[in-house]
Amino acid sequence: MRSYLAVWRLPSAPVLLLAGFAGRLPSSMIPLALLLMVQRQTGSYAIAGAVSAMFGIATAVMAPVLGRLADRRSPRRVLLVQAVVHPVTLAGGALVVLGRAPTWAMLLAAAAIGASTPLVSGTVRALWSRVDPRVRPTAYALDATSTELVFVAGPTLVAALTFLARPAVALAVAGVLGVAGALGIATSRAMAAWRPVAADGPRRLFATVTTPGMPRVLLSGTALMVGIGGLEVAVPAFASAAGTPGMSGVLLAVWALGSSLGGLWFGARVLSVSLPRQYRWGMLGITLGLAPLAAVSSPWLLGVLLFLGGTAIAPTLTVQNSLVGSIAPASATTEAFTWLSTVSFGASAIGAAAGGALIETSAGVAGALVMATAAAGVAVAVTLLPGRRPAASAAPRRDVVPA
Repeated sequence: MRSYLAVWRLPSAPVLLLAGFAGRLPSSMIPLALLLMVQRQTGSYAIAGAVSAMFGIATAVMAPVLGRLADRRSPRRVLLVQAVVHPVTLAGGALVVLGRAPTWAMLLAAAAIGASTPLVSGTVRALWSRVDPRVRPTAYALDATSTELVFVAGPTLVAALTFLARPAVALAVAGVLGVAGALGIATSRAMAAWRPVAADGPRRLFATVTTPGMPRVLLSGTALMVGIGGLEVAVPAFASAAGTPGMSGVLLAVWALGSSLGGLWFGARVLSVSLPRQYRWGMLGITLGLAPLAAVSSPWLLGVLLFLGGTAIAPTLTVQNSLVGSIAPASATTEAFTWLSTVSFGASAIGAAAGGALIETSAGVAGALVMATAAAGVAVAVTLLPGRRPAASAAPRRDVVPA
């Protein structure tokens, strides 16, 4: 607990944690709100799914571009511009959908919403990478735990607002939360102390991605998120097949709760094991947690196993953030973390699509769960691949939030 108090007492830490949580909620709220809105207006889940997917694709594609711009100028400028543009695109998207515009117009509106989504996650992680190294792992653990809770609280909030009002209200609330989070971070003391670090000469387009050590982190993260995306589809299908469709939300919440508690436990530990080894063992722990799920037939037993297996997720993501923070050049930390976000968005969508396709075949839910386990196993294998040692950053890091 002392380690968490040490992080909380850092200047701007409460703002980064609370504003970061609020600013990340739209990433889990907007896709579901769009899905429900479009389905109500068109009666088509195919169109609704395509519109929701377009939001995710646009967010994933634009994040690294905006991350590079933030590193060169300042994340503050990017966040302030997005805080103005994002509500406009959300309002426009709502009008397009509620006005029953053609499908292509809905797709363009969803792309505009995704492209304008505030760059909260990458910015917060980049700011954490500049705190005192002694408390940085704990800060990353809190960040990973907060991210896990986002994907529990977001859909729950959308479901409640849709039940009490309508999906458009959920979309509006998501916009308010996103703007509040972006403004909170942009006006924080940590952001005021941000100083861009000059790069050594012109940077190639994919220079950050090809930094020694980054390909392994991104490839293993891609494989892991494919598995997690498949599991997120398989769990509701499992609950429906067991005759308890209402259990799907409970099972996913229990899974996230296990991850959050695991992250909090891990963040309070001081380990002498190297980050690559911690990452490898974390990936192995996730794989072992997924392995028995395909043989389970009881929703209650599945819940227990999801809770136990989930305890390895947030610790692994914590180490992943630490690795990226140590690998990325000092002049490209925001961009590096946005690439991680892009991988998460894209790979989880691919995993969800693959899992859904398997469920519709003779393989069924068990096939999707086996696919999720296999993807996590691939992530472990990637961490075992030989690679070049990460080069030291050309410019030293500067602690934005002094301990």
